[in-house]
Amino acid sequence: MKVARTVRRRGKGGDRIKSLPISIDLAIVFTAVFFPMFIILGMRAESLEDVRYVEMKYSAALRTAVQDGGMMLNDNETQDKESAYDSIKFMRADKERALESFSRTLYINMGIADDPAAQSALWWYIPAIVVLDYDGFYMYVSQTFTNAYGEELMEHRWTPKIPYAWNDGRANGIQFTLDSFVQVYESGGGSSIWHSGYREDLSGRTGIALLEDKDRFEQVRRITIVNSVQDHLAYYIQRHNQVALRNGVTYTFALPLISQEEWVNTMDDIGMMAFIQGVPMGDQYYNNYALGGGRLVKAPVYFGGVDSRGFKYYYRDVCQFNYRVEEVFPSAKDAAAAGYQEKSCSNPGVL
Repeated sequence: MKVARTVRRRGKGGDRIKSLPISIDLAIVFTAVFFPMFIILGMRAESLEDVRYVEMKYSAALRTAVQDGGMMLNDNETQDKESAYDSIKFMRADKERALESFSRTLYINMGIADDPAAQSALWWYIPAIVVLDYDGFYMYVSQTFTNAYGEELMEHRWTPKIPYAWNDGRANGIQFTLDSFVQVYESGGGSSIWHSGYREDLSGRTGIALLEDKDRFEQVRRITIVNSVQDHLAYYIQRHNQVALRNGVTYTFALPLISQEEWVNTMDDIGMMAFIQGVPMGDQYYNNYALGGGRLVKAPVYFGGVDSRGFKYYYRDVCQFNYRVEEVFPSAKDAAAAGYQEKSCSNPGVL
């Protein structure tokens, strides 16, 4: 049933009766109430799109800067420390060149390459940069220093190298590296002994049980490196809060949540980590971090070949087989999924 409202109007011919549906009134009320809301929501959606665009731009700038900085770690700080050692991971990373490359790339991609004031302001939103070296790590963080005039100032500076140190609770200590090479301090019998070498070479030569168990050694080594970096990051980021607050930055900096898997993968080789937090974007803040390795590692390539009998095998690109190559795969898993059977170079007769 349609409900109408009766309206009486006076004209030349007397009273006229006109019915207006109530639905029209409701439409007018709805428009009056919700139309401004729709406008506000539309403006809000447009603002969020702008924020997402700026966020993507900042993230790309940060990742690119860390990658460029990490690549500079391939060069040793002095020529006589080139990678001519038993360990392919041994380097003396040139942290100054890495920082210079990181900063230059970040400034360019954020559009402040020619604005020293903006560059200086940006560093208040970078609480820490970490450079992982072979036997320790450096942190580029806010520190207090005294200038030539005796004035106490605060700026980002490098910490001394922080070792990957561990102790067993019995006054014995180990300084780890990014592989199995260690510096061991053994205390006992009224004397102290220093050992250095690879774990497998020191096995059986000390009284430290950790060196006798390869799997446990590797687990403790990785955990020690991760915990050491995390603990120092938490300390310096908290201290950065106090410094930033005195300079008008009210954002509370905190160590971001990084998965254990990502930490472990990062600690496998020299590299760089950078953190940006609290950059204002409208009514929100931009927070992110980037991890970049310092070494290019050639990924293995697997060939999928067919022998004279029609059997399909996959093998590493370093192998020499007179098979007709049908496909190329980035991993053994992909090759096996495509129906190829593994064939090893070391045992070419294996079917």
